[in-house]
Amino acid sequence: MSSHDASHPSLIDPSLIELGKRYWLPVYKPRELVLDHGKGARVWDTEGRDYVDFGAGIAVNALGHQDPDLLAALNMQAHKLWHSSNVFYTEPPLRLAEELVRASHFAQRVFLCNSGAEANEAAIKLVRKWAASKGRTAEQRTIITFKGSFHGRTLATVTATAQPKYQEGYEPLPGGFRYLEFNDPVALEAAFAEGGIAAVMLEPVQGEGGVLPAAPGFLKRVRELCDQHDALLVLDEIQCGMGRTGTLFAHTQDHVTPDIVTLAKALGCGFPIGAMLAGSKVAEVMQYGAHGTTFGGNPMAAAVARVALAKLASPAVLMNVERQANDLRAGLTRINHDLHLFAEVRGRGLMIGAVLADAYKGKAGEILDHAAAHGLLLLQAGPDVLRFVPSLTITDDELAEGLARLYTALNDFAAV
Repeated sequence: MSSHDASHPSLIDPSLIELGKRYWLPVYKPRELVLDHGKGARVWDTEGRDYVDFGAGIAVNALGHQDPDLLAALNMQAHKLWHSSNVFYTEPPLRLAEELVRASHFAQRVFLCNSGAEANEAAIKLVRKWAASKGRTAEQRTIITFKGSFHGRTLATVTATAQPKYQEGYEPLPGGFRYLEFNDPVALEAAFAEGGIAAVMLEPVQGEGGVLPAAPGFLKRVRELCDQHDALLVLDEIQCGMGRTGTLFAHTQDHVTPDIVTLAKALGCGFPIGAMLAGSKVAEVMQYGAHGTTFGGNPMAAAVARVALAKLASPAVLMNVERQANDLRAGLTRINHDLHLFAEVRGRGLMIGAVLADAYKGKAGEILDHAAAHGLLLLQAGPDVLRFVPSLTITDDELAEGLARLYTALNDFAAV
């Protein structure tokens, strides 16, 4: 598995992991290795072992590690201005906002923040502000979300996340949300018929919920119902956007025009940034003092995001997504032909979920341990789904090596 990069001598220090166990709030269970540096779709730990990275920091490192253009943008801005707050203008966030509006083909204004949860929080507040401006009572400002969704960890976004495991113990939860089955237009029609709906919020491809795409025609039906009942369509593209599914914005494959789109993750390719894009119906609703952020859209993050946006929208990257997605699916099919571990492989572009067969349900975490032991960083999407979200610039060799390591790891797992 391992090759030692001589330019980075071994820095093994088991006490680092002990620091995490001692001082971090114990809300994470990281695998017991300490990552040190990366290049492309590979990372190395402090012992010099290398790993093919099929997780990309949870679909964040979309241009891989140490992309030279991102490094140049960061370095250039670091020598100019790190932070000024939104009390003053700086050039990078102004340019980024313009470029996001132009790239989106629907948005008129942008709110920049630091994370996906903050982008979704802003979207929820904008929906309610818009409904209030229409004279609707609090009871008429309900936002529909879908079971299996994931919208963040703040109190409002974890309530929007229709998964009880993320909400347990945080009651009382904010009101104003209603949960429906994903891809069920009949249930949605019934909910609208009851009235009081201000918006529908959804991921074009559910991420944490198992890498589950919207069914063909579902988003179009959602858009139609929103139009009929004067409600907003809010699309959470935090994980599935920015080229991940093969187009810059995932919803263009569903041929719908949203009112609000939220972005984060790959927008900064690892530098924390989020964005909420507002279309014509809502672009002027929030006026001076209605919302804000200290760090959001700081010049460092915006300078990096400008380069990330341009590269992720490029034909070269999007063509690579299509080609590598085909090769990844073909590789998973070959592996499954031998090992019979998957019931289904689904997703779009380089956002792929391998659903474990009944005999292996609940064991995704165990498989991730085997993968790491064989030099592969992999993610899960719930206990039953392996999630593949490598960098969008992954090379043929990196993908082939990752699939070879996956086969060895899965063979090892199946033999236990």
